[in-house]
Amino acid sequence: MKIYLDTIGCRLNQAEIEAYARQFRAAGHTLVAAPNEADLAVVNTCAVTSAAVSDSRQKIRQIERAGVDQIIATGCWATLKPAEAAALPNVRQVVENPRKDQLVTDLLQTPQPEFELEPLERQPIPGLRLRTRLFIKAQDGCNNRCTFCITTLARGPGRSRPIPEVLNDIRLSEGVQEIVLTGVHLGSWGKDFSPRLHLKDLVRAVLDETDIPRLRLSSLEPWNLDETFFELWQNPRLCPHLHLPLQSGCAETLRRMARKTTPGEFANLVSAVRSQVPEMAVTTDVIVGFPGETKLEFERSLDFVRQMGFSGGHVFTYSARPGTAAARMPEQVPLAERKTRNARMRAVFTASTASYQDCFLGQTLPVLWEGATAYDSQGWEMSGLTGNYLRVRAHAPQSLWNQITPVELSQARPEGLYGRICI
Repeated sequence: MKIYLDTIGCRLNQAEIEAYARQFRAAGHTLVAAPNEADLAVVNTCAVTSAAVSDSRQKIRQIERAGVDQIIATGCWATLKPAEAAALPNVRQVVENPRKDQLVTDLLQTPQPEFELEPLERQPIPGLRLRTRLFIKAQDGCNNRCTFCITTLARGPGRSRPIPEVLNDIRLSEGVQEIVLTGVHLGSWGKDFSPRLHLKDLVRAVLDETDIPRLRLSSLEPWNLDETFFELWQNPRLCPHLHLPLQSGCAETLRRMARKTTPGEFANLVSAVRSQVPEMAVTTDVIVGFPGETKLEFERSLDFVRQMGFSGGHVFTYSARPGTAAARMPEQVPLAERKTRNARMRAVFTASTASYQDCFLGQTLPVLWEGATAYDSQGWEMSGLTGNYLRVRAHAPQSLWNQITPVELSQARPEGLYGRICI
């Protein structure tokens, strides 16, 4: 059977699609690059914003118009709105999140052990952007009750995958240069075990029991970490990059969001990180225009982000999600004002990113090449990431895709750093 896979949204969705790809291939099926080549399509949907919901519906309709007769919809939007998903053309099955890890085995009526017989050389999923990093799901669900978040409703309570399962997923894919551990609330990994474990136990196991060249952690809530956690970065294979969602730099806004931190606590944590791992890239997420966010609260948030000097970040214009507490809150900020605040916040991030990049000019750092564009007589333009999440471009006489090479960083541009490959 020829199968087309696609996904919208977060890294966890990407990790799940990667798992489906391994399982379909292990069972002898072929993945194709375009829906018009497929007998079956699986779409992992998203509901984090209204735009993501729209993208999910549009993706399914595009696949149907391409001629796919059998479409399986899964993921957060399909879980929250299963009847709507099932009503879309050629959607033959909706697999809700509690059953999505068994999607392939249920479809093929094949026992799970058949997918674990031997390692497979990892191949990027056809039709998706070529990825040298492999996302591995270590955790799912969340026990937090952030008032803006629909994901808790869609994914259910927090639950951790055992260490042997995570290690097995890593070992099943050969040729990968970087593993990214991901989850809805990755920092809570191990809390549901008896006896309880901590995320650092999983990280140590991956570093000790696999030979993966680079290990990266996806988003971690700041209240799950302490100073002992940062000792893990004594191992150079652990990428010096932490993504710590802030959401607002104003204490009053954070309380309405039901976030378990304050600006002061967040600042102290980042200070501890930087004191132990000076080269650490700290990125974040910020929501602007949250219900009740006054102009003064926004200015406080803007000033806090400016003071933190993040190496990068995502700015989200607040989007009311039906079923969340925030959608029912009074004093919803007008959309035009939300967009204005988004532009101002993004300008602060642009400046802090540039300042962080400038610190590394003249240094030589290892880069994992993720993209390669061929030129007729000039070789290749390579694009990749350093361990501390700097986007780097350089020219090479041949494609270095999925290789790690040292690069002397020489120039900063709006689209990233440029350098000279030192091989």
